[in-house]
Amino acid sequence: MQYLVSVIDDTTNSATDGELGAVDVFNERLQADGHWVFAGGLAAPSSATVIDNRAGASLFTDGPFLESKEYLGGFWILEAPDLDVALELAADGSRACHRKVEVRPFL
Repeated sequence: MQYLVSVIDDTTNSATDGELGAVDVFNERLQADGHWVFAGGLAAPSSATVIDNRAGASLFTDGPFLESKEYLGGFWILEAPDLDVALELAADGSRACHRKVEVRPFL
């Protein structure tokens, strides 16, 4: 089963060299153990564009969809046999990036 592990941050470009190195080590472990699907960091919310095409004409709006103190700073997509394993991996990811994370299974 696949899980989305969202990294929750409250400041942009705040990762230290130590955190970046720890994330690299964690990513290498995920790959070696067969849990890696995909991962990435995201640019600041101010770089976002929201698109609404529900009314038949696209409306493009600069900036994030939500105004919030916290935002999605990055993510991992993991392959794990069950939620318990995904939670253990996410706890290790949280330690590596020194941020809160959220775990959600794909439907």
